[in-house]
Amino acid sequence: MATQLGARFLRTQGLDAAWMDARTLLRAEPGSVPGRPEVLSATCSFAPDGALEEQLEALSSLVITQGFIASDEDGNTVLLGRGGSDTSASYLAAKLRAQRIEIWTDVPGMFSANPRSTPTARLLRALHYDEAQEIATSGAKVLHPRCILPARQYRIPLHVYATQAPELEGTVLSAEGLDGAAQVKAVCTKRGITLIALESPGMWHQVGFLADAFQVFKLHGMSVDLVSTSETNVTVSLDPAANTLDNTRVAELVADLSRLCRVQVIGPCASVSLVGRNIRAILHQLGGAFEFFEEQKIYLVSQAANDLNFTFVVDENQGDRLVEQLHELLIRPVPGDRILGPTWQQLFAPPPPADIRVGPWWRVQRERLLAQLAGHDAAFVYDLDSVRSAARALRAMGSLARVHYSVKANPHRELLRTLRTEGVEFECVSQGEIERLLGLFPDLDPQRILYTPNFAPRAEYQWALERGVRVTVDNPYALSAWPELFREREIFVRVDTGVGRGHHSHVRTAGTRSKFGVPIVDLKEFARQAREAKVRVTGLQAHVGSGVFDVTSWEHTARLLGGAAQSFEEVRVIDVGGGLGVPERADQPGVNLQQLDTLLMAVRAEHPQLEVWLEPGRFLVAAAGVLLARVTQLKSKGSVRFVGVATGMNSFIRPALYGAYHEIVNLSRADEPATELVNIVGPVCESADVLGHDRLLPVTREGDVLLIANAGAYGSAMSSQYNLRPPAPEVFL
Repeated sequence: MATQLGARFLRTQGLDAAWMDARTLLRAEPGSVPGRPEVLSATCSFAPDGALEEQLEALSSLVITQGFIASDEDGNTVLLGRGGSDTSASYLAAKLRAQRIEIWTDVPGMFSANPRSTPTARLLRALHYDEAQEIATSGAKVLHPRCILPARQYRIPLHVYATQAPELEGTVLSAEGLDGAAQVKAVCTKRGITLIALESPGMWHQVGFLADAFQVFKLHGMSVDLVSTSETNVTVSLDPAANTLDNTRVAELVADLSRLCRVQVIGPCASVSLVGRNIRAILHQLGGAFEFFEEQKIYLVSQAANDLNFTFVVDENQGDRLVEQLHELLIRPVPGDRILGPTWQQLFAPPPPADIRVGPWWRVQRERLLAQLAGHDAAFVYDLDSVRSAARALRAMGSLARVHYSVKANPHRELLRTLRTEGVEFECVSQGEIERLLGLFPDLDPQRILYTPNFAPRAEYQWALERGVRVTVDNPYALSAWPELFREREIFVRVDTGVGRGHHSHVRTAGTRSKFGVPIVDLKEFARQAREAKVRVTGLQAHVGSGVFDVTSWEHTARLLGGAAQSFEEVRVIDVGGGLGVPERADQPGVNLQQLDTLLMAVRAEHPQLEVWLEPGRFLVAAAGVLLARVTQLKSKGSVRFVGVATGMNSFIRPALYGAYHEIVNLSRADEPATELVNIVGPVCESADVLGHDRLLPVTREGDVLLIANAGAYGSAMSSQYNLRPPAPEVFL
């Protein structure tokens, strides 16, 4: 009815639209099981059909028909299954030897991850049929793999567009793009995977075991997806998209397989796939990605024979989190790529609020910020009210006995004064930081300063102990080599929990590859050395990484330290570190402090003799600071556009060092629409001097002022005079 109404409406608009029933155009093939027709997921022949071409040519230049349905050899209606409408279009295009297929759907193409769960997923502008088929098979829902096959076989370009946003470029699938360059283009996940593990010592060198086993799968109509083999075990995956995996059918399958070997059913699981071109050639670059699996149970690993994917099967509840982590590491930060387009957020982010009073402080203070830059080409500008607000939020947590500010995030005296007024203590990592605090606050009790050095010289430990500062030891060497230094002293011990967290390998501070902390397995030996040296261990500290939003991370650390405290008679403090994530975008939720407070209160109830301390750095000051920089030059190289600004990695190295994302806006034109995709670069003579890749900005001009948000931490503190360019000065509103 819908298509007939559509055809009639088009005729009222002066278009010669004809209607044809798809059941006369597409004929379903017999089912794979004799006598059992495929009624709900039929496939059709799509060989070129000259007679059909002539029939339609004579009918009209515009033909409307249905998708999703066909007829069987007896004329009965059958369905084409999931993705059937798109598959109908592809079948008809092949039969008609079409020049082009267009699929209009609810998303503007295929993305590097599921944009509904990973908003930083990037549009894939162009893909080879093989890559698209692999992405579709690995879990992407935009196109069904069956839709791609006819287009690929007859080399018909297939374009995907968004119905609600027809101006967007979309994705084109074609035979082009096989330049041999190795690249990960998507991270995909499929849920509901069931694994069947077949184990028997007798299969070693047994001829025909696999043939016998797979014959059982065939008899039960089960399609096997992934396969992993060893001398005594074969594990296969069953995809719910291709199989009916109800308990009865799985039980029947297991019963027949059990005649051959011992069978174990594992599930529900999720597959996580890295999809791209020549995956084997870049395995050496995936070291950081593999670290994400350190704390996961991996049931199966498969590297595709066509070199298009690398797949892991893990517990189902871990799939989405791993996709987000892998995408953030391998795809989202890739600059200036001709295939990787803008992110879903950039394409569909809501416009900034019309009411200027709504939003981050720097939107409200726009005019004042522009005035502050009047005498500079670049400057860090801070809002102390934001610092106070963050400090009060943490100080309100009933589970925390103390909040220590990690001074290295930003040691500016105004920030330190503000935080002390709010009742925040301090954590230092160097003698210089301690000296700044003692000089700034002569009345400050040195015991309120937590000193956490790493590979510092002996003299620095001695200096801190003599000043009465609370010292943390994170290496057994210090205790065994210099026992007299710590004799009769109180110390804290930094513990390596074994698992690092964070958005980048450079900010994950636990695990065997990290230089920090005493491994938790060595704590009992450390406790023995401390007793022999007459050293009093009164606190345990652990910091697993930065940019963490999952509050269970600090709960896990607290429970681990609470258990470890049993090895030390005098421990009364567990310090769970910092690393609280700061939202990168307006629609990203921050750390749930209320939930964190609840979890830590539960730990305190289990260990009432212990105080819980927290030592955030970036959380307290990042959002309070912005970096302003004037636009100096503009450049285009092909389709890539560059906007140059007056300062770069000499002032703000986080994007180059960590691949960090910071929101960037044109403050001079904040009320104009963002229409240009550009790279924001600085004047430093380094290819890494990029403050932001592929950002949507209004049409920008020389002299405009750009604002880089969340620059209050690890900005000026890490700046340099590289190229003998002075870094941006610091200014306070």
